[in-house]
Amino acid sequence: MNNNEYKSGFVCIIGRPNVGKSTFLNKVIGQKIAIMSDKPQTTRNKIQGVYTTNQSQIIFIDTPGIHKPKHKLGDFMMKVAQNTLNEVDLILFMVNAEEGFGKGDQFIIDRLKQTKQPVFLVVNKIDKVHPDSLLQIIGEYKELYPFKEIVPISALEGNNVSTLLQQIEKYMPSGPQYYPADQVTDHPERFIITELIREKVLHLTREEIPHSIAVVMDSLERRDNDTIYVAATIIVERDSQKGIVIGKQGKLLKEVGRLARLDIESLLGSKVFLELWVKVQKDWRNRASQLRDFGFREDEY
Repeated sequence: MNNNEYKSGFVCIIGRPNVGKSTFLNKVIGQKIAIMSDKPQTTRNKIQGVYTTNQSQIIFIDTPGIHKPKHKLGDFMMKVAQNTLNEVDLILFMVNAEEGFGKGDQFIIDRLKQTKQPVFLVVNKIDKVHPDSLLQIIGEYKELYPFKEIVPISALEGNNVSTLLQQIEKYMPSGPQYYPADQVTDHPERFIITELIREKVLHLTREEIPHSIAVVMDSLERRDNDTIYVAATIIVERDSQKGIVIGKQGKLLKEVGRLARLDIESLLGSKVFLELWVKVQKDWRNRASQLRDFGFREDEY
């Protein structure tokens, strides 16, 4: 094929927290690179997923859920999301068919009106609703914004995902293949490993530890031919949270370690020895220096 015909571009996935952006990204890429949680605003950095075919390369960016910020970390997440909108070739505005239109959607649509990029409406979780109510939901959104395309999908089941990918490809400009065909993300392994650990903490602690945790990698080294040694520290804001994360007789932390190790072994394709610690850093989300230490760097965006 002639090089001029190759298409490539950047696609931003945006939407209220918990609409299924990370689930969609993992489905498209075919492996886990974005953490999934039923808690809102679990994505903190732009996750780049790379989808490559013989005709095109689509680089997906999963932004932090757009919301009104409540602390410095929230400000950072909003800045990342806003800046991303202006840098991409196409925006996917994802909504949850089960929940329908909400206040947060209006907040996002107001932001979309300030951009010039084409916007698709992606209605996710269609497996959870009746087709009649789906049409009603689509009608509501159509009145609010001139979407270029409207594609209903189920990211979890995979319904219509290939159709969405075909539509996205049509909107991509001619361009080079930015990444090797077998590369699925531009994030270093260290970042993905800390995200996988954070996902397990969020999953196992439910409401008690919403977003006051960060995970910092202490070391990642291959100690012999078939074992990789990983050491990481889970940061919380209060002593009471430390107790919750460790659990009775250390049970919860052990389970976090067990589940995270399985995912890390799958990611690295190697046996993993994982060691975890828990440390208190009071009010870290409001301290710029600590946000920088934990990898939230505004200057990268």
